Amino acid sequence: MKVFFHPVDRTCKSSVGAFALGKDLTLKIKCGSGGEDNFSAETCALVLHRDGCPEEEFPMRRTQEGFVLTLRFHETGLYFYHFRMGERRFGCGRMRRGEFGAEGEWQITVFEEDYHTPEWFKGGVMYQIFPDRFAKSGEGSPAGEHKIMRQWGEQPYYRPNAFGQVLNNDFFGGNLNGIREKLGYLKELGVTVLYLNPIFEAFSNHRYDTGDYLKIDPLLGTVGDFEALVKEAGEMGIKLVLDGVFNHTGADSRYFNLYGRYPSLGAYQSTESPYSDWFTFHPFPDSYDCWWGIKTLPAVNERSESYREFIFGENGVLRTWLRRGIGGWRLDVADELPDFFLKQLRSTVKEENPDALVLGEVWEDASNKISYNVRREYFLGNELDGVMNYPLKNAIVDYLLTGSTEQLRETIFMLIDNYPPEALCSLMNILGTHDTVRILTVLGGKQCSTKDEMAAARLSEEERARARELLKMAAVLQFTLPGVPCIYYGDENGMEGYADPFCRACFDWEHPDGELNKFYRKLGALRSGAMKEVFRAGDYEELFADFSCIVFARKAADRAVYVYMNRSDSRYILRTAQKYREYFSGETISDGFVIEPNAYGVFFKDDPLPQ
Repeated sequence: MKVFFHPVDRTCKSSVGAFALGKDLTLKIKCGSGGEDNFSAETCALVLHRDGCPEEEFPMRRTQEGFVLTLRFHETGLYFYHFRMGERRFGCGRMRRGEFGAEGEWQITVFEEDYHTPEWFKGGVMYQIFPDRFAKSGEGSPAGEHKIMRQWGEQPYYRPNAFGQVLNNDFFGGNLNGIREKLGYLKELGVTVLYLNPIFEAFSNHRYDTGDYLKIDPLLGTVGDFEALVKEAGEMGIKLVLDGVFNHTGADSRYFNLYGRYPSLGAYQSTESPYSDWFTFHPFPDSYDCWWGIKTLPAVNERSESYREFIFGENGVLRTWLRRGIGGWRLDVADELPDFFLKQLRSTVKEENPDALVLGEVWEDASNKISYNVRREYFLGNELDGVMNYPLKNAIVDYLLTGSTEQLRETIFMLIDNYPPEALCSLMNILGTHDTVRILTVLGGKQCSTKDEMAAARLSEEERARARELLKMAAVLQFTLPGVPCIYYGDENGMEGYADPFCRACFDWEHPDGELNKFYRKLGALRSGAMKEVFRAGDYEELFADFSCIVFARKAADRAVYVYMNRSDSRYILRTAQKYREYFSGETISDGFVIEPNAYGVFFKDDPLPQ
């Protein structure tokens, strides 16, 4: 008997993906002739358990097609399941398909029925900016004490000082007015969301060591400059998302004030400080909790009532910047912010602006993440709207470097199966960030082991040409798979760079990569045109896949976009029953066409679409 179950197949699972509380969910196992001829089962049971609870068995009803069971969940959380057919286990195997003897379990994420994420974010295009390095307007402000101003385009400092420290205290003068002057450029890329790395006053160039949450860093500009940026961006249909660093502050801040540079009485200076219970000392003052042992980043005690009032209160940090027009927050190290804190954060943000975005930095499968021995609740409906999609980034890179579709397909099925649809549409699809090696450098394949090697390394012309073609393939996947693509500033200009600080170099405005930039503009136009609804919330369907080639569709209502990707030296014949148009070449496709080796394409019915 042939037995089939796949959770992203609607004939097997009535609702694909995570599931809303209080609604019916039907599971079907399909049985037919063929397959294991010596096996037949008259009984089948669903073996289900809520996370941390014992297993329960639920008998399934026998039908002509197989077995069926309808469930209703009355409590949010994670549920894991497999099936028992006769005496045999039928569990989650490769590509999440059911297999006899497979030890894996499928997951059902049950979330609150009223869980919704911002519509304006879905279907858009995001762009991440490291503010000091994107664009500079005018001469800028003087760097000030302990900060070093550099010439635009020079190599960022990377060697440690005499004390073994890399201070990140060199600045290149990128500022808010520089960003504002490039809004037209961003609009041409199809950008609808600007994510800015921290802009609040801080000692370092990365500004994750916050000095004052309520003050724009003077090197970036003024509150007036910020409001002008928000206003002009909004007029172009672009919303700003700010980086919220709420797990730690800077040691050099008005709250901790290690060096006494602020007029406030910091927690380091006195146990009588109003910020004293924001931090944990053992003993006071030189031993304290800090982020990953980095003494310049003292960790915050999120249970402090005064700290939570400062962040969540009527005149707190979240509301202050939302009232100045931002579209939402990206939360740094979200997995180090406890669930009670994230719940209060979300409720505060949504109370101030129900349409604001709450996006988290999570590097793994966020639906079942365990952090510090605690199962997290990001996607049960009262914490995050979406997360940075590192699993998809890693899978795309693996596919392009190995030629194997396996990790890519596994990851896509995992995301669709485990994530609530609202969160799936709101994933931040990245190829690189300020924390990772530049995607072009990764795809170039040149390995370095020391910072000095990284500083000197450049791709050869041949390596760069090959990496650029792979980058195009990566970008097609990034822009067409579920979620919101996020361009890390300069990727569209072919920037290279190894790990921090080389991935944070200045944008080279004097040497544009016109051809690559045009390609990104074309992708942006695809998502903003007649097919926008397909990318906003369209279903994913895998049409064909083997070791190196994959063909899939994104579908919504009466529209569909088809994508093929081939990382092999083989040719494939794709048969079509209707007339289609290939998006990049504009060629008409009828009856069928050849998928060439190491090629990609996007096609759809011959409807009017952006050129």
